Amino acid sequence: MFGTPGDAALSPEWLPRALFYVVNFPTFMSDDLPHPGARPAVLAALRQLLRPLVRFLLDQQVSFPMLSRLLKEIYVDVADQELPLAGRTQTITRLSLLTGVHRKDVKRLRDATAPEAAFAAAAPLGALIAVRWTGDEAYLDADGRPLALPRHTAGDQPSFEGLVASVSTDIRPRTVLDEWLRLGVARLDAEDRVHLQVEAFVPETGFDEKAYFFGRNTRDHLAAAGHNLRGELPALPDRAVYYGGISEASAEELRVLAEEAGMEALQRVNRRARSLKKRDPSASSAGQRMTMGFYFYRGPDDDDEFRPDEPTAGSPDDEA
Repeated sequence: MFGTPGDAALSPEWLPRALFYVVNFPTFMSDDLPHPGARPAVLAALRQLLRPLVRFLLDQQVSFPMLSRLLKEIYVDVADQELPLAGRTQTITRLSLLTGVHRKDVKRLRDATAPEAAFAAAAPLGALIAVRWTGDEAYLDADGRPLALPRHTAGDQPSFEGLVASVSTDIRPRTVLDEWLRLGVARLDAEDRVHLQVEAFVPETGFDEKAYFFGRNTRDHLAAAGHNLRGELPALPDRAVYYGGISEASAEELRVLAEEAGMEALQRVNRRARSLKKRDPSASSAGQRMTMGFYFYRGPDDDDEFRPDEPTAGSPDDEA
């Protein structure tokens, strides 16, 4: 009844997998069973996606056993929380079947305290302050750019002290300012006004802040891509412009252009989001969140195995 794609006899490599399905088949409806294997296109995309991630993990001395343990926890948690069966209890056997994780490990992981608790991170306070500064009309000039703020509150005029206090009263504005000056996120002018370095709010130092947004932003980008690949509607925007075979000078010019265009779009959406949030019900009843991201990458041509066809001379994509 079972055979290889060529209808040959079962090989030793194939037999355990076939028996695995035969043994478990009576326990589940057909919709519960996993597909025999991932699509080749998915595996090819996964290989591309994982390469820069693995490079980053190696840089941070995250070994394969460490990653393997974390992946096992996440596989079980995602299957448990996000793939339930309507009207049926989620069982250890089903989770083992879905994930390929041994039943013993599934039980141990389900009984344990939420694994992500040890790694939980709150949004850095500095990021919340910067969002307020770049999105609240009280802190913007007529062109929508962040105002240079006096350090101290004077009357009803916006100030850096007032900005920090509007986000949190648990930390002194001077502490925030000193850290931002150290990171290059802000600067003081001759009039003792604080300027936000908008283009630098991924600081040169401040690794914890960058790691936080690395996780959050990449998570949401992958979630949007997964949403679209599953065919869920409405489709979410996920667009990119790709060009290979360009000079280093051209790549740098495009980086500057992308930075300007990207920041303009982010600030526009940020301002609108803040006005809508003021209009909408309280967070406890609204129930939705959004993320809009922007990135730019440049690197050598030979690090890309995916090479889409590029516009040729005279195509609609070319500019005069």
